[in-house]
Amino acid sequence: MGLWIQSVDRRRLAMIAAVAVLALVVVALLAGFALSRSAVSAADTVAPTLQVTPPDPVRSYRAPVVLRGTAIDAVRVSIGEESVTPGPDGAFEISVPWAPAVEVVAADAAGNQSSSTVVTARTLPRMRAVHVTAHAWSHEGLREAVLDLAREGRIDTVQLDIKDEDGVVGYDSQVPLARESGAVASIYDAPAALRQLHDLGLQVVGRIVAFRDPTVAAWAWHNGRPDWVVQNPSGQPYSSHYGPIAFTNVAHPDVRRYNIDLAVEAAQLGFDGIMYDYVRRPDGSLSSMNFAGLTETPSAAVAEFLAQSRYPVHLAGAHLSAAVYGIASTRPDEIAQDIPLMARSVDFVAPMLYPSHWNSGEYGVANPNAQPYDIIFRSLQDFQKSTAGTGATVIPWLQDFSLGVSYGDAELRAQIDATRDAGIDSFFLWNAATRYHGGGIHPA
Repeated sequence: MGLWIQSVDRRRLAMIAAVAVLALVVVALLAGFALSRSAVSAADTVAPTLQVTPPDPVRSYRAPVVLRGTAIDAVRVSIGEESVTPGPDGAFEISVPWAPAVEVVAADAAGNQSSSTVVTARTLPRMRAVHVTAHAWSHEGLREAVLDLAREGRIDTVQLDIKDEDGVVGYDSQVPLARESGAVASIYDAPAALRQLHDLGLQVVGRIVAFRDPTVAAWAWHNGRPDWVVQNPSGQPYSSHYGPIAFTNVAHPDVRRYNIDLAVEAAQLGFDGIMYDYVRRPDGSLSSMNFAGLTETPSAAVAEFLAQSRYPVHLAGAHLSAAVYGIASTRPDEIAQDIPLMARSVDFVAPMLYPSHWNSGEYGVANPNAQPYDIIFRSLQDFQKSTAGTGATVIPWLQDFSLGVSYGDAELRAQIDATRDAGIDSFFLWNAATRYHGGGIHPA
């Protein structure tokens, strides 16, 4: 009996020992698992290594942005809704529609992410352009003369009016205010014109005369919106040599919106660029003008309008520019055109450097109208200094008309040579009658 009891006790002790050993093994395994899990968990908190190569500048705001780089340990690289799987070495390439800046995100299997914001850039194509009014485009003879310049390789761009100095919109715009105010005049078929010009390989820059707008100014004044109009101190429309009711109020948000809506519509139709003209206050003493709602200087309001325009126009696919007075680089407050401030929001500034418009002695040139090379070269240098560091380039308006001095091929060529010697290979030619001296433009 005693031996049997001792035998049972030994078995119990053995079982207890075995259970204890098993428990120790389980504890050890659990501890090891916890350590392993901790190590894995620590590894999973490490985000992929993302490197994005600065993208090449795009040639058009309608062109996609192509981004390349490496995303080590990532399973997905995305920009918004677009995503790709990196290669075994982490290399990736992703293409997305143009945007001012894009965020590239790399994610690994555990959901860890790295991101990089890339600011995009574009390069402007060369533009050797002539001004064409809506009526000139609708006139077969004038239109064909312009197209002949293109066929001969003398121009690569046409500047076609969208809204002119009378406030008339030359094609069948669907912008509500253009229709309500009576501004729409279907002088030419915009989609057809754009197809014809693009088929010839030409770019088309649409010109919008912004704040000189007798059509909308008169409509607003007579329809209970006097604050849309520049007024004199007595509360009547500011009258100038442009007419009794000619200038709309640069400070009014609805006036700004109207011009931006026209610009965006035109860009969506296919205009490659939008150029604002008369993007300024009326000339004259500032004390004789009142801009309802203006809380800053007129110069700041003009620049602010361009800043508001920039991304809507770009996102619609067009570049943006502003035609400015030649004197604006040295006298910015005379018509509210602060060139360094304006240049921050446009792709290029287009100074109107017509030799006939300068006073004797400007930039040390005794007779600017008779010295077209000298005045263009020296004034361009000044504009290049004014726009330095803004991101904008300078493309001048040159004179192809006679005013005081007879202008022909030689005078036009002198201006183009001065532009080239100033380091600029683009220009816009102005002739209100759309008649140009092709002999002054060497074929490209």
